[in-house]
Amino acid sequence: MGTKALILGLTLNLAMAAAAAQDYRLVPVAEGLDFPWCVAFLPGGGLLVTELGGTLREVSPEGVLGDPIAGVPEVYRMSQGGLFDVLLHPDFERNQTLFLSYAAPPADDNATEILRARLVSGALVDAEVIFSVQPRKPTAVHYGGRMAFLPDGTLLLTSGDGFDFREAAQDLGSLLGKTVRIHLDGSIPADNPFIGHDGAHPAIYTYGHRNAQGLAVAQDGTAYLNEHGPRGGDETNRLVAGANYGWPAVTFGLDYNGAYVSPFQEAPGLAAPLDHWTPSIAPASLAVYAGDRFPEWQGDLFAGALVDQEVRRLDLENGAVVGEEALFSELGRRIRDVRSHDGYLYVVEDGEDARIWRVEPAAESR
Repeated sequence: MGTKALILGLTLNLAMAAAAAQDYRLVPVAEGLDFPWCVAFLPGGGLLVTELGGTLREVSPEGVLGDPIAGVPEVYRMSQGGLFDVLLHPDFERNQTLFLSYAAPPADDNATEILRARLVSGALVDAEVIFSVQPRKPTAVHYGGRMAFLPDGTLLLTSGDGFDFREAAQDLGSLLGKTVRIHLDGSIPADNPFIGHDGAHPAIYTYGHRNAQGLAVAQDGTAYLNEHGPRGGDETNRLVAGANYGWPAVTFGLDYNGAYVSPFQEAPGLAAPLDHWTPSIAPASLAVYAGDRFPEWQGDLFAGALVDQEVRRLDLENGAVVGEEALFSELGRRIRDVRSHDGYLYVVEDGEDARIWRVEPAAESR
């Protein structure tokens, strides 16, 4: 290759890298939150935010944090337990219906549950528990708790393995270590993959999960999930109805004492992850970017990382992860939730005195 061609090639590569890099600014949306877990976007520009201790709050379009909303169920607040997701009904503007996931008491017999209620004049009314993970358990960890709607209007929920019951993730008679699929009234869809299987719970959609705290559905209907591994082996998965994602029969991670959970990282018939992290980043949320404000991010996955205190962007091309980028580490905080809304990303810090941020293009004027 001649000198001119080499210089031209290097110039083009640098130009492509510059074009791929996204210039952004972080704009504060709300502050003073106590262990926020999830945000949902209200018609009119405000949002709802859950706090792990059991409070649901409204944030006005101007960023004013409201008083706790009345009528939230009692939650089991211990270790990883508390109030998790809030998800607005697809027809929320008409029916004011929302869904909450949370750790339900008592301590020695707790479970991940879903509550359906209506938000009327700053309070939840007509509240009804529509789903409870069985069996219940005495541990205060590995709840899962993320929810998302599939395009057919059904609801997905992630359920953790309860930590001490990891073998249950492979047991189709147990809802621990699964994703479940239900109708919005809590009933079981007739086309769930294990309907009619002897000994299988009919609500199961996928199984072999450890503790999935990230769940997102792309515009084409593809569902993605990320989950915590032990020491390493965090995973991002594409969900396929009826698939077995392997935990604990296969894993890229080690147990906390350094021992093998399994000698195998893959096995026939078990779904392989799209991507995995060792050492662990502790992925606690997942979003699929949809919008035109950041064109290079279109269709990419964004995972909030607790341990690494950043957001990981997974460059997704033709269904495969082709690159990865660390973002927003300048916040210096554990990241609990990431959401895509109106072409922006929203990033939620974990912990005390936490903030919600909107990610905007640096050149955008408001």
